[in-house]
Amino acid sequence: MNQEKIGKFICKCRKNKNMTQQDLAEKLGVSDRTIGNWENGRNMPDLALFKPLCDELDITLNDLMSGEVVSKKEYQEKLEENIVNTINFTNKKIKDKNNFIGLILIIFGIFITISAMAIFPSESSWGAIYSVIGAMASLIGVSKFTKKLSYIKRIICNFGYFIIFIAMLFVIDYIGVININQAPRFCLAKVTGEDVIYYDTLFYDVIRCNKDSSNETYKIIKNSKYNKDFIDNFCK
Repeated sequence: MNQEKIGKFICKCRKNKNMTQQDLAEKLGVSDRTIGNWENGRNMPDLALFKPLCDELDITLNDLMSGEVVSKKEYQEKLEENIVNTINFTNKKIKDKNNFIGLILIIFGIFITISAMAIFPSESSWGAIYSVIGAMASLIGVSKFTKKLSYIKRIICNFGYFIIFIAMLFVIDYIGVININQAPRFCLAKVTGEDVIYYDTLFYDVIRCNKDSSNETYKIIKNSKYNKDFIDNFCK
């Protein structure tokens, strides 16, 4: 569809009916700004407004989609062409809408994750919970972009994105432990001793020595099974 041509045709037909943009807008239940966007070729009318618009302008759907009055001789040819163009136009609008929603979800998911890690203390389970929620939201956004791919490729892309996102969370968490001495957010278990806390994470373990004191330290050790005696004696 040639939006600019259709827009000029709408404008011409409206003026032929001695209607202002405001008059046409009131009849269709839209704003005069919307009419102006149609006539300037910036936007197209929604499909649901095609028939009411044609009725108000005394033109056919074929005329509207062609951007001109179609002669009887060309009617069938133009009709077939316009049907194809309408299908392509509709598919493009759906794709653009999905991409827009997908982008919003990705940004929202990343924002939720960053906010959770910035707002909640490292030992709060809410930080980890909201981080995972953010990862899921952004994953849904990515799935909007991959709808056109085959089933296998879509699964690979979505799963790959989710793994990379979660891996980045673990990397950021690890950096926080070794650089700014904070407890790991994503720990599977926590054992508390008299002045020591043991954090069991998926890839490594952390022992927090001299907790809540001036010489508090965090030590990363190999991920394994440790008993309470080992943990208590580790910091001595």
